[in-house]
Formats: sequence, structure tokens, C-alpha cells
Amino acid sequence: MRLLIIEDNARLATLMVKLMADSGHIVDAAGSIEEARAALSLVDYDIVLLDLSLPDGDGRDVLNAIRCSQSDAVVFVVTARSDVVNRVQVLNAGADDYIVKPFSDDELIARVRALGRRSRQIRDNVLTAGNVRLDTGSLTLTVAGRAVAIPRRELSVLSALLSQQGRVLRREKLDSAVYSLDSEVTDNAVEAAVSRLRRRLEVAGATVGIVAMRGIGYLLTERATC
Repeated sequence: MRLLIIEDNARLATLMVKLMADSGHIVDAAGSIEEARAALSLVDYDIVLLDLSLPDGDGRDVLNAIRCSQSDAVVFVVTARSDVVNRVQVLNAGADDYIVKPFSDDELIARVRALGRRSRQIRDNVLTAGNVRLDTGSLTLTVAGRAVAIPRRELSVLSALLSQQGRVLRREKLDSAVYSLDSEVTDNAVEAAVSRLRRRLEVAGATVGIVAMRGIGYLLTERATC
């Protein structure tokens, strides 16, 4: 999943980013409302982890903006404000969950996983095409019923292609599905990941293939079987 962590405490933000990245997510971070709005304008996030006390205002402004937009992002409030009244107000304003600092790493990971299961993007968490089946909940790939090992980056590429099947997936959308905003991405990094995935699917006997549309993006197509 693609996550945005909005937290102005640099040390805590770094720890949260590492924790979520180690759990298999693609993670961006913002330290202010201004940075958060910029990130939200560029990327469709699955989950936003939102602090309420930010240097340029109240995090509830971000929550309100998300709920007033066309975004389907799940909003998980992570804050030091522990009073019940504030918690009720934030949940009534549209937050999907609320956790008080300090929190345990295991609980944060479990809450994010649970929220992910509820998000629109993976409510039906099985993506299929031809004889390829990708379970985005358990992060498992099968081809013709046989399990196929796949690295996280290639899995992200395949998930993006399956979600867009039948349509061209533009290069910039694929970049955002695979890399965080501050990643140093070389010109051929995505091409290399697609090439490895294409070869992996071929070896596994997949009935789908990946076609490169020069200068535009990629298209997942079903192969002829006869």
C-alpha cells in the first residue's frame, strides 16, 4: 500500500517511515500541512497517518480537505491528544481510526494492516488476469495455481498493472506506485523492474504479458493460448 505519514517530529517520523517500509509499504512523509497538501495533490494514497499538532495549523484541516475531495484515502490519526472529547470529535469528522502516542510498534502495524483491509483499493484484495492471481492482502502470487516467489518491487508493478488491466498504465503512475517521492530513481529503474517481472511471468507460464507503449507506459495483455 502507499502511505503518507504527516508528522512534524523528525525523529518519530523517521521511525514510523522505517517501520511501515519494513512492513512492505511504500511510504512518503510530510512535516507540515503545506507539505501534506503538496503530497496529496500528487499521489493517491491508501492510508494517511495524521498527527493533529502541526507547525502550520491543526491536522484536522488536512482531514477535512481529504474528506471534501474525491480521495478514498483512509485517515489514521496518530496524536498525543488523549482526551475522549477530542477523539470523538475527530472520529465524527471522518477519521477512520485513532491512536494515542506513545504507541507500540506492533499495535501501529496491526492497525494499519486492519485499515488496509477496509480500504477501497483492496476491499476485493484478489486481482486476476488470465491464469495470474495476486492476493494483495497476503502479498502472494500464483500462476496456474502454483505459487510464484516475487520481490516486493515487482509485486508493486504487477499490482498496478492488474489494477489498470485493459488500459495503458502511464509511466508516471507506475513510478508513483513503486517508489516513494524521495526515492532516487534512475532512468531505467522501472524498465528494469518491468523486464524482470515480464521474464518471471514467462518462466511461470503466465497467459498474460506486458507490452511497452513507447513514451507512454505499459499495457497488461492476455496472450493467445493457441
